[in-house]
Amino acid sequence: MPDNTSQPGNSQTLVIDFPELTYEPLEEENGVATVVRFKLDNPGVQPGDVLLVLSGEDIQFHGFINNVADGWATAADKRGSALPASVN
Repeated sequence: MPDNTSQPGNSQTLVIDFPELTYEPLEEENGVATVVRFKLDNPGVQPGDVLLVLSGEDIQFHGFINNVADGWATAADKRGSALPASVN
């Protein structure tokens, strides 16, 4: 019989509009943030979920959440990020 306890659960997508995102870049490449630490207001989010940041209809960031702690989470988008590395 298979061991279902080692199976990952379903992941969810956390969608945030860019103006609502509070973040700090942890890694950047060519002026865009590829790994970010962001404020997390949804306690149901867990590692393995996906962060999707939109600016209108444009995707600014799309990556897996890999750490959640103390109201903050980290996520990585190494290939397609358009999230500015400089935060005002």
